[in-house]
Amino acid sequence: MTDREPLYGKNPQELAALCNELGLPRFAARQIARWLYVRHTEDPLRMTDLSAANRQRLAERFTPVLSAPERETRSADGTKKYLFRTLEGHFIESAYIPDGDRATLCVSSQAGCRMGCRFCATGRQGLQQSLSAAEILNQVVSLPERDRLSNLVFMGMGEPLDNADNVLRALEILTAEWGFAWSPTRITLSTAGVVPQLERFLNESKVHLAVSLHNPFHDERAEIMPVEKVWPITRVVEILRRYDFTHQRRVSFEYIVMSGMNDSPRHIRELSRLLNGIKCRINLIRFHRIPDSPYFSPDAEAMIRFRDALTARGIQTTIRASRGEDIQAACGLLSTRMKNEPA
Repeated sequence: MTDREPLYGKNPQELAALCNELGLPRFAARQIARWLYVRHTEDPLRMTDLSAANRQRLAERFTPVLSAPERETRSADGTKKYLFRTLEGHFIESAYIPDGDRATLCVSSQAGCRMGCRFCATGRQGLQQSLSAAEILNQVVSLPERDRLSNLVFMGMGEPLDNADNVLRALEILTAEWGFAWSPTRITLSTAGVVPQLERFLNESKVHLAVSLHNPFHDERAEIMPVEKVWPITRVVEILRRYDFTHQRRVSFEYIVMSGMNDSPRHIRELSRLLNGIKCRINLIRFHRIPDSPYFSPDAEAMIRFRDALTARGIQTTIRASRGEDIQAACGLLSTRMKNEPA
């Protein structure tokens, strides 16, 4: 007997192959894709423009993957954190961030992360599982506020380019006309700089890019981001110089500011040198303290001075507002370590 498998996450070519295998007419692939990605229905028995016999064939072959969040936590500032269980029994978190007319969902691409960044709670828990495309999309589809979303950021748990196959598939479904039909300009992917997959991402998608920088000096960045030892930030920047970010697609650099660690005048000078000639923006993020961390955030005045000094050197620089810190939903705080550990 053939093992059951999900329909959700398949592209039109795979759906066409499936229709051929099961004896369905080829045009049924378009019908199935519409049910999956426009109507967000994965139950074949509800796909009423297919014949009853074909619905039954699909139902016998496939298993559901979409599931509602298991828990919702609300912040005083309106941010909501949702807990999802993966098919393998691990847990992930997503953060819903309303802001006036905008509403952003911060999605996870892995349960945990193996990048090991010293300032990140997710990095401390290690990697349990890379999510399938369906599990990534489930965070969007099963969100209670799904219809209010204006933007999506791949800045939750995990390193997206460490799960490139599934992330790129999810991006294709999100932006394709046969899928969610979102504009790529509504989506941003963040990476610490997984060089082997970076060019593939830049070539195969049109969504915005955010690079986790946090320190422009090799030795200092390597101390807090082990990825620097394998794929230096200079190599990442070298790749970015070959791409055009002067039109709709944007590149930005995320910079978590840690007092006395990466906020000195020499860091400003080196950032200016490193990013010279790239049309970009630096987003400064206040460090959100995690237990037993040796790092501290500068005060508001120091953040403003740092921003202004970078701006004076011609780099567009903003300070990102902190959201959801009281529910551990702010940048660097997402973690399901205790839930993922065996009892």
